[in-house]
This record gives sequence, structure tokens and C-alpha cells, in this order.
Amino acid sequence: MPLRRADPSAPRLRRRLATAVTAAVVATLGAGLAAPAQADNVATPGNFTGYAFDQCVAPSQAAMDAWLRSSPFWAVGIYISGDSRGCPNQPNLTPTWVSTQLASGWRLLAITLGPQASCTTRERYLQQVRISPDPTRRYAKARRQGRDEADKTVARAAQLGLSEGSTLWYDLEAFDTSGTSCRESALSFLHAWTNRLHGAGFVSGVYSSAASGIKMLDDVRTTRPGAYVMPDQIWIADWNGRADVSSSYISSTGWMPHARVHQYRGGHNETYGGVTINIDSNFVDLGAGSTAPRARAQCGGVNVDFAAYAKVRTGASGPLVTAGQCLLSSGGWYTGELSGVFDATLRSAVRAYRASAGLPAGGAINARTWTALLVRGSGDPLMKYGAASRPVRRLQRGLNAADAAGLSVTGVFEGSTTAAVRRYQADHGLPVTGVVDTRLWKLLRSGTL
Repeated sequence: MPLRRADPSAPRLRRRLATAVTAAVVATLGAGLAAPAQADNVATPGNFTGYAFDQCVAPSQAAMDAWLRSSPFWAVGIYISGDSRGCPNQPNLTPTWVSTQLASGWRLLAITLGPQASCTTRERYLQQVRISPDPTRRYAKARRQGRDEADKTVARAAQLGLSEGSTLWYDLEAFDTSGTSCRESALSFLHAWTNRLHGAGFVSGVYSSAASGIKMLDDVRTTRPGAYVMPDQIWIADWNGRADVSSSYISSTGWMPHARVHQYRGGHNETYGGVTINIDSNFVDLGAGSTAPRARAQCGGVNVDFAAYAKVRTGASGPLVTAGQCLLSSGGWYTGELSGVFDATLRSAVRAYRASAGLPAGGAINARTWTALLVRGSGDPLMKYGAASRPVRRLQRGLNAADAAGLSVTGVFEGSTTAAVRRYQADHGLPVTGVVDTRLWKLLRSGTL
């Protein structure tokens, strides 16, 4: 997704913002905080389709580690800025916390909760500075507030080590959009927020109620195109219980594909790895989504991806035999032709492989042999819903061989792969988490059925 819309003032905005950010960071450091983290973290959330949770106070490292290993979530919303936050004190939220989560594979959704709509009725926000409804010079005061809030957020993002290319989300809570000045000032504020973030090299996101702020944006997008710069991504609060990115409040075309987050359930407790957190639940589809790299060609183009792997032995022939020859040749056990015929040379190679892998002696490629062969490869990464990689292909092949999972070998860890992992875990006495860890890899590598 491009970081900037067509805007001839972008270079000028970028220079001005760089000055503003530097000043803001210096001021922040003067308050006694640590020096800004180096911008060597990956941009976040990047390309991802999967589950996220958000909670007001950033969880402890122990809680994040427990949920990494046990929960379906692989993204987390964190409140980094804004005077209207209900949790201005964030004892866990440090540059080290940010870099640790990113290195572990977590995607971070960085949220700002600053001035709210002028017509908000929420008591807490009435005590805070709100978006100015003054229409003078096309809501110039609201636009200035949007720029200022973006400056503060970018400064805080820099201090935490959130890299350019990351999405910064503005939280505009529910309000009555029927009043012209309240609605147009909110749009002007978000317009300026987005422009300012683009000038700083960040992606603009807006979180709001589906029935108010999000519907407002979608209505303007369709009825007054070009009147306001739209955010790059939207976060839809619509507690309909459906883990997808749809909402009945907006059209199916806006911010599609891969530019939506859906908060589908509000505050509730969930427990993973013995740790309970009160969260909102979200489904994420951003960037290019979870997209696997192209599969590596095996042996010049031999197909090794099957929904099931039947036992093959001496005298057999066909594509499965060719696949077995290919897999064994890649490890140096088989040196014959990829003939698709199970002959004495292949039988000897199978015997050698089974001995090296600690499998029972034999010359046939049975289910245990297929399983161990198919998951061979470098690295046994932790994976869950949303992973997209070549190791996911190895996992899918291994589950097809070990458990007749019937998975399409796509390299994308989605619902059917999660269900297959959970079945395999249940069958072998592992915690049923849907998360692939070293224990599950070890079972597959040993050909455990």
C-alpha cells in the first residue's frame, strides 16, 4: 500500500514535520525518558491477516510471552499517545518492550486517543480538550489540532522505536454525526492527521464506531470524493461477533482489500497460558494480507504437494513415487533418476533414510516416512493463524501425511490449518492451542502419526 496520496505539499510537510518531531522528542527526553530507539524495527503491522487483541495498558512481558505461545492472537493494540486515554500511565510500554514484541513476531497497532468530537456525550471526554467546531476558514482550528496530534504521535512513535511505514491509529470514539459542525470538524481533524502522517512517512489509520465515525468516512468517500483525504486503513468497531472485516454499516468497496481491522467483540476476559487479560477482540486484514512467498521448485518442478500420501513400495509407480524420489534425492539418499518407478535403488535409499531418521527399518515409504520426509527443512518456527511462509508449507504437507488432514498446501496458516493443528495436538496429548511450537515440530520430525 502506498504511504502517500498525491499531494504536492508532501516534501514541504515532511521537512516541517521532521523539525517538529525533533523538538518534541527533545522535550520528551528532557522529562527523563530513555533515548529514542534506533529505527531498525520492522514496520508494523505490515502485511497480516489474523487475530488481534487490544487492552488499555500494554501487558507485561511475561503475559505477552504466555499469549504468544498459547493464544490465537498475533497482533496487539497499544495506546501510545493522546491526553484522552484512559490509561496515560504505561509502565510496560518502553522501546525494549516494542522491539521485543516485534522480534517475537507480534504486530503492533499503535493507538492515539486525543481530542474527541465536539458533540461527544461521554462524560470523560467532556473534561478534555475537544475538536474545535469553529467553521472559520474551513475548520482551520480543527485541522491545526489534527496536525498537532499527529506531531505528538510521531514523536512518541519515534521514541518507542516504531519505524516509518508503520500504521498510527487515531481513536475517534462514537458521536452523533448529524450535526454539521461536529461532523465536518471531525473530518477536517482526520484529514489533517492523515496528511501529517503521510509527510512523516507513516500510514494513517482511524479507529471508530461503525455507526458513526467509520460510516461518516465511508459516506464522504462515496458522496464527496476528494473533499477530504481519507485514512489509508480503518478499524471498525462493530461488535457483531463475526471474526471478519465486514460491517453492515459501510459499503463493501471501501478500504478493500487488505485495509481493515474489525473489532468484533468488546471487553471480556480471556485466559491463555495461565494469564488472564481483559481484551477487545479484533480480526485484521492489512497491507497485502498474509501472503506466502512462491513455493520453491522441487527437483526441477516435481510436485510434492498432495492432500494425502499413500504408502508406496517396490513395484509402485506414479506421481507419489516421483515425489518420494525427489525428496530423498534432496537429502542425498537417492541418486537415481526421477523415473516415477519404485525400484531396488529407491528401496535402498528409503532404508538408508529410515535408519538415519530413527524410523523403524523397512524399504517402503509409509505414513511415518512421508511425515518425517515432508517436514525436513531448516528452522522450526513458532507459527499460528496468520503465518505465511515456506515452513507453513512443510507443516501442511506433514499434517496431510500424518493425520490425513487434506489441507491445500498454500503456505498460509489459516482456519483449516489451525483446525488440523488442534486435532493433532489433541491426539498427542499436547495443549490444544492451534499454535505450532517446538514440541509439535519434534513429533512431526519423528514421523509420529
